[in-house]
Amino acid sequence: MKIARKIELLSPAKNLLCGIEAINHGADAVYIGAPQFSARASAGNTIEDIEELVQYAHLYYAKVYVALNTILKEEELPVAEKLIHQLYNAGVDALIIQDMAIPEMNIPPIALHASTQMDNRIPEKVNFLEKSGFSQVVLARELSLSQIKEIAEQTNVALEVFVHGALCVSYSGQCYISQAMCGRSANRGECAQYCRLPYTLQDATGRTLSSNRHLLSLKDLNLSDHLENLLDAGVTSLKIEGRLKEVNYVKNVTAYYRKKLDGILNHRQEYLSASSGYCTYDFTPDLSKSFNRGFTDYFFKERKKDIISFDTPKSIGEPVGRVKELGRNYLVVAGTSVFNNGDGLCFLDEKGVFQGFRINRVDTNKIYPAEMPLILPKTPLFRNYDHAFEKQLSKKSAERKVKVQLTLKEEPNGFSVSARDEDGCDAFVSFDFNKEIARKDQAEQIKTQLSKLGNTIFEVEDLEILCQTKWFLPASILSEVKRKYVDALLLARASAYLRPKRQKEMTIEIFPEKDLSYRGNVFNTKSAQFYHKHGVDRIDPAFESEPNDLVPLMYTKHCLRYSMGYCPRQHNNRTPIKEPLYLLSGQGRLELEFDCKNCEMKIYRSLR
Repeated sequence: MKIARKIELLSPAKNLLCGIEAINHGADAVYIGAPQFSARASAGNTIEDIEELVQYAHLYYAKVYVALNTILKEEELPVAEKLIHQLYNAGVDALIIQDMAIPEMNIPPIALHASTQMDNRIPEKVNFLEKSGFSQVVLARELSLSQIKEIAEQTNVALEVFVHGALCVSYSGQCYISQAMCGRSANRGECAQYCRLPYTLQDATGRTLSSNRHLLSLKDLNLSDHLENLLDAGVTSLKIEGRLKEVNYVKNVTAYYRKKLDGILNHRQEYLSASSGYCTYDFTPDLSKSFNRGFTDYFFKERKKDIISFDTPKSIGEPVGRVKELGRNYLVVAGTSVFNNGDGLCFLDEKGVFQGFRINRVDTNKIYPAEMPLILPKTPLFRNYDHAFEKQLSKKSAERKVKVQLTLKEEPNGFSVSARDEDGCDAFVSFDFNKEIARKDQAEQIKTQLSKLGNTIFEVEDLEILCQTKWFLPASILSEVKRKYVDALLLARASAYLRPKRQKEMTIEIFPEKDLSYRGNVFNTKSAQFYHKHGVDRIDPAFESEPNDLVPLMYTKHCLRYSMGYCPRQHNNRTPIKEPLYLLSGQGRLELEFDCKNCEMKIYRSLR
């Protein structure tokens, strides 16, 4: 009989509050930034907060992964080693890492996950990581379903795939433009997001092909309609991006994917939830109501033109209608959307500039802005801030409960209560009591008293009373017994929890490449030591060590020629524009190179 595979919904945690709410809204695991060395430098957390999150997550057998996924300077190695020991002592379940110095350190047996910053795109690389002791590998976002399936068929390691959130236009870990332009390294958690800037595209003659548009800013990923395909392809962990997102985003998006995933688990018995409990919500999750630049499934099935948010890198939200009529201090909207005072609406003006305004007052579909915008009739409107929805999320919006079965049994000198939760953890409480026959049947009162668990994580699913006589049991006794069996069950769950351990390196596996260029991101001697031990002959220093104006600063599957209709394959293998192409901004000039064989675009600092 085939063993059911546990499926993990993995949510981001900017901080302790976000992590707790991710668990409350259905996450099987959360990932959070370490105090230092996280790829989101502004999203670090204290050891104390991480430990508190671990304790809360483990109540539901959910896991906590800590992102420690920057490349490390030589002098930072002992600091990182000490930090890893602190994280292990705090109960963390795994580290998400990029720097291969870490496996070479004297660290505790903590599980290691290979960050997407390691550019995990091919079966050979993933197989190497598996045999080198990694228990989970985060795949590149650019992979198609067939490529993911190919990797799963050739490896046994747990595969983690992004299903929602912001997309880096470059392959993760392969973007050096921020370091080159302003000395802020993406591989050090300090990305300046040059991909979100407006650019003007010119050809070799100086002709402008596109002016002041966000030519590198991708839409946000949304694979919510493809979850079952991913599971069938071999994916174990479904990851939501967003360690810089606020708590309402985490609540809404986690709840949405939890409901979608539960719908699959309910009819696919070969898949199980990776943690305990079930969630109920006081709101209807809706992805369009949280930050988004418009959605794309990226390269999931095939290359598409419409993956770029050319007009703005900001959130556009949900479409709500068109301007039907304009007054001196109001506008009338054609559509069926319901508006509220305080909503934020946005639109593109006649020059293509992204604009927004706040609603001051609403009269059905007549809207009175706080400040009247310069807008034309028939302009499409979007809502990127739903005041009523955000207000709902600002309160308690979900509850997560672990199911328990109880048995009240008569004993020679009193009574006992046995409790078993949905994970098979048992608790037993006995108490002496001078038995007294009740004047009337107390069964319903007993069930009510023993089942009313309030703010605990438990919910009584069934209670069986095994007494031949209808005894009297006072509410005070039942209340004390309830407290004791809850405490005993929590202790049993804590004792039964098994933290993942680091996988042992199977052999000294040979790395798939003999030579490592600057793209290997080797920034210290221990990382070099790791790769030399695994058969690499030549190692170039990381770009952060030796910046080079002659090498590509970005590697991307996004192709501007394709997105803008200039692909040679669309024009009988002839380019209808004079190359090379250039991107111009206030920050400088970049040159584009197109690799048609691999269907990729490379971006250089322009030296012409």
